[in-house]
Amino acid sequence: MKSKNILVISPFFFPEPISTGKFNTNLVNSLKDKGHRVTVLCFHPFYPEWKTKVSNDTLDGVTIIRGGKSIFYPKIAILRRIVLELSFLFFVLRKIAKHQKNKDIILPVFPPSFAFFGILFFLNKKIRKVGMVHDLQEIYSSNKKGILNKIISFFINKIENKCYSSCDKLIFLSEEMKEQARSLYDLEKTTIEVQYPFITITDKISNDLGNVLNPENINIVYSGALGEKQNPEELYDFFKYALDTIDIDNIFFHIFSQGADFQKLKEKNSNRKIKFHNLVKKENLEELYKRSDIQIIPQLPNTSKGSLPSKLPNLLISGCKILVITDKNSEIEKLFKNNNLEKAIHSWNQDTILASLKSLITLKTDKNHQSTIAKKLFTIDQMVEKIINCTLN
Repeated sequence: MKSKNILVISPFFFPEPISTGKFNTNLVNSLKDKGHRVTVLCFHPFYPEWKTKVSNDTLDGVTIIRGGKSIFYPKIAILRRIVLELSFLFFVLRKIAKHQKNKDIILPVFPPSFAFFGILFFLNKKIRKVGMVHDLQEIYSSNKKGILNKIISFFINKIENKCYSSCDKLIFLSEEMKEQARSLYDLEKTTIEVQYPFITITDKISNDLGNVLNPENINIVYSGALGEKQNPEELYDFFKYALDTIDIDNIFFHIFSQGADFQKLKEKNSNRKIKFHNLVKKENLEELYKRSDIQIIPQLPNTSKGSLPSKLPNLLISGCKILVITDKNSEIEKLFKNNNLEKAIHSWNQDTILASLKSLITLKTDKNHQSTIAKKLFTIDQMVEKIINCTLN
């Protein structure tokens, strides 16, 4: 296949350790490894602490154009999101004329959406536009109350609609997101596809976390970004309830994360069996999963249509037991049921969660089955093919 020149547009990129930043980095590396030339318009790392860390880090064979060096993000979530959208828009506006030259594909990663919305008028119409949709912001904003949130929700709807409708192809990370977006924005079926997030961990297992996750204990772990859509307060309250209720002496609950919500919970915690840790290094990620007796994937109620957790493939292939708290009849619940995986529940009732947790502790997991399902459903090669094939339509 002929090599393509690709421009990726997203504030989140290497060396950010989690979420969209890590996803984008792995995707760009895969595009590069398959012979494509990639330029990335991004910000200096700032997530999940929302504090800029100036980085001169490079990736071999990838052109990285960074901005956002002097941005201050407010503590109030809605304000810092506005700051991000506006500042990234102005950065991309300054750079797009130069860096769209000789490009075959422009790959905006949504969200944020405002930057792509703002440059549509200036884009060369001959360049194919392939949108990658991680989250539907419309889903999260529609659950919020208050006049300001309603105003923001209105603009999110208009901006997402324009952005999605302007792409030659849209790739959603779940079927639920695709169908919800198609319904919301009346998208053409021929332009929208689904590709689940991909496996990123390797077989290189470190040996650095033995003192953090004692193998003599039962370690229940949440790891990754900790924000509104993970329902952090309810998760922490369940950890406390479980420790007050369960009759297992050597059980410990761990949260590996960073950011404002993480720090808030850490500061108010006084239970010695609830442990707070910073994010592990990339090279320790597989060890973290291997040493976790159970990893919890929590979703805020009524938000499952907004995203699919990108760490799910890595958890499955690691053989770790998984407890997903999601919406009833959500895609992830159906995925678990249809593929005989454990365990997905659709209730935040503390007794229900605790009963599921106790059953998982004693359950013998078929690790080979988990690995087979992960390799079948979560492959990066199919995602790269869908991006590149857009130029052939």
